[in-house]
Formats: sequence, structure tokens, C-alpha cells
Amino acid sequence: MNIPERHLGKGRPREFCVDQALTAALGVFWTKGYEGSSLSDLTEAMGITRPSLYAAFGNKEELFRKALDLYEREKLAYVSEALAAPTSRGVVERLLTGALENLGGSECEPRGCLRVITSMTCGAEAASVREDLHARRASSQAALVARMAKAVADGDFPAGTDPESITNYLLAILQGLSVQANSGASHEQLEDVVRTSLAVWPGR
Repeated sequence: MNIPERHLGKGRPREFCVDQALTAALGVFWTKGYEGSSLSDLTEAMGITRPSLYAAFGNKEELFRKALDLYEREKLAYVSEALAAPTSRGVVERLLTGALENLGGSECEPRGCLRVITSMTCGAEAASVREDLHARRASSQAALVARMAKAVADGDFPAGTDPESITNYLLAILQGLSVQANSGASHEQLEDVVRTSLAVWPGR
């Protein structure tokens, strides 16, 4: 919704667009990580006060989860399309090229995957956030294992290929791309990783 919310107080509309504020919060979390993003960073980027943040989004943890939901809807939409590809190579090609497009990012967006970056930087104080990220990752991994199991059954892979092992290999490539992008690797270097990964992929 791109209109002001009207539940802040009696008859008093919020003086900001919730969607725009959430997008701004996503940018802060994506750049600084969960623990590195202070409430001051968030409210300044969102253009709102702390009371407004609490009223609209709950606490910082709830705001992060909403921002992560937005990230997954907008930036990871290619994943479901990739899983629908007819062969394992098609799945991998769409996953890697989709990730590459995200990691290159626009000039106004950070580089790297928000989920990977946050998982790597969450400490003990953000245990519930880390657990949520792990649960999301486990769900994504289960879907990919199921797709690779179908590919094995379809004869895409050499005999004896284990769906879970090949999935772990693919996830290691995807996570490695994110880490390299966040560390400053050029788009050309990331493209080389994608090309090499596709060249050695054992499935058809």
C-alpha cells in the first residue's frame, strides 16, 4: 500500500508511507547487517521517529523480519522459477544467473546476499534472528534437495549421485558468490565463477 497508515492514534494518520519506510530499512540492514544497524540508523533512513517505528513495525527484530520478507519477495523471486526448470542444469543456470544479477546490484544497492551476510555477522545477542535465518535457509535447502532428488530420478545425474550432497555443493557456490561480492569481487570475476560452475556441473 502506498498511502499513509491510519492507525497511529485517534484520527491521526501516520505521516509516512509504510512501504517506502520498509524499503529504506531494508537498505540499512542490507548494508550494515542486523547488529550493525542501530535504531538511529534506521529511523534516519526511514524518515520517522522511534515511536512511529514501534507503532508501525514493532521492535527492531520484527522490523528486520519484515524487511527480510520484502527482500525475499523482491530479490529472490527467481528461485521459484529456477526450481521449475525441466533439468538440473536449467535449475542451476537460473539460480546462478539470478544470484549474479542480484549480486551485481544497482549502484544504490549493497552487494551480497542479505541472508548470508546477516548469518555471518549475527552474534549471541541476535540468537532469535539467527535461528529465523537458519529456518528460512533450511526450508530453501529442503526444496532444492527435493528438486535434485527428482533430477536424480529423471536420470539427469550419473548413477549414485546423492541429492543432498549435490545440493550442498550448489549452496556452497551460491554462498561463495555472495561472500566474494561483499568482499569487492568484480562482476567479471563473479561471471567467471558462474561459467566455471556450469561447465563442471555433473547434471544435464
